Amino acid sequence: MKVIVAVVVVLVVAAGAGIWWFLRDDAPAEVSLDAAREGVADAPPDDDAAPQGIEGTWRVDPSTASGDPDATTGTFVGFRVQEELAGIGSTTAVGRTGAVTGTIEIEGSAVTAAAFEVDMTAIRTNDRRRDRRVHEALETGEHPTASFALTQPIELGARAADGEPVATTAVGDLTVHGVTRPVELAVEAQLVGSTVVVVASTEVTFSDFGVEVPRAPMVLSADDHGVLELQLHLVRA
Repeated sequence: MKVIVAVVVVLVVAAGAGIWWFLRDDAPAEVSLDAAREGVADAPPDDDAAPQGIEGTWRVDPSTASGDPDATTGTFVGFRVQEELAGIGSTTAVGRTGAVTGTIEIEGSAVTAAAFEVDMTAIRTNDRRRDRRVHEALETGEHPTASFALTQPIELGARAADGEPVATTAVGDLTVHGVTRPVELAVEAQLVGSTVVVVASTEVTFSDFGVEVPRAPMVLSADDHGVLELQLHLVRA
């Protein structure tokens, strides 16, 4: 009898652990300046990295690109969407790609130009079963790239050149699925050693870009809106 009771207890605990595993929302964390700095914070200062400060042209550093949707450091662009799954509950679908190129121009203490392009065919999600449907919804075969172009200068402040964190707004044109819309990105940035670290996010409505939210038998519902997020490491061009 004791053996039977013990087996039952083990099965109940295992079942509980299994339920927790499926119900938990283990999506990667939202972008943050703290996490973005981690990849460069311990880098030794480069005494030969002249000129100092932030003026000039900066480009996305391809060496820090991350194609892992669970990554918290490095360069990537992606989205976050809430969905309700049958038998599981509420989860966060996250898709990301590290295939990002682009530059920013800084004159004095202001960003005067910025343009970035993303390879949408390289997007992966935090559940590979979503990947195909995401690519179908975005029609990445027909619209393989997305882009952002700054349309208004961004004042960073005099202390940005000294490594002071900056919180600001970037106004520009976002192109996804062949549709261009004006957007405002909440931006945080900081000069860390010889790298400019940038994180930004904005909420978008997918139907505004002609994108239909992908459906599947186990998906009870999925929001028609979500968060576009990016994390960039920029080095001098």
